[in-house]
Amino acid sequence: MTTPRDLLITTLDVASSRLPGQGDLSLALAGGELIDLLNARAAELDGDRIVPDESGAVDDRLLNEASAALVRQAPYESVEDWLWRRGRGLAAVYLTDLRSEGQITRRRRSRWAPFGGDRIVLTDTPARRSARERWTSNEPVLTSLGTAIGVRDQEHGQDEQEQQDQQDQQLERLPDVADDAVETVLATVHNAVRDLEAERQRRSIEDAAFDNIWRGQ
Repeated sequence: MTTPRDLLITTLDVASSRLPGQGDLSLALAGGELIDLLNARAAELDGDRIVPDESGAVDDRLLNEASAALVRQAPYESVEDWLWRRGRGLAAVYLTDLRSEGQITRRRRSRWAPFGGDRIVLTDTPARRSARERWTSNEPVLTSLGTAIGVRDQEHGQDEQEQQDQQDQQLERLPDVADDAVETVLATVHNAVRDLEAERQRRSIEDAAFDNIWRGQ
């Protein structure tokens, strides 16, 4: 399995009661893809620029798609730009892929909720057990990505404000990783998720202000 698949499975497994926004998850999935490409030597970082490396190879369809999507002309693409571009709609892509593999199913919540009442259920597969083992062992990459989108904090029963405070603290002390390039990607994911939340809050304030004007308040 790959880091993005493990992250999505872990998210569905641990945070099923309150899933992160698809934007947050998509950014983290794109970060996981890039980390796997770096580890497979299908890409390397020059500063914060992603340089494709034709000598590397990956054995996964979606990672191959990610590799093919890398910008191959100088000055290349920054990690941040990659997250926003590749991450657009990526959560839905991985969710569809897991469903096609039989990793997840949909189950109706109750017979009294025939419309919009389905929930996603993970099936008991080796992939799920492998992802859980990676998560419970506190593997640094998966732990950092999960913390960025609030999965770790939901596992500990924290509310949304506590989650945000924990994520801000986590940004200051990312789990130790042996590779500077991987650490760069993880830090960029945390920053991107935080920027996305700031944008949501800004729009919420603007919408509330517009509503007040519309109502003459």
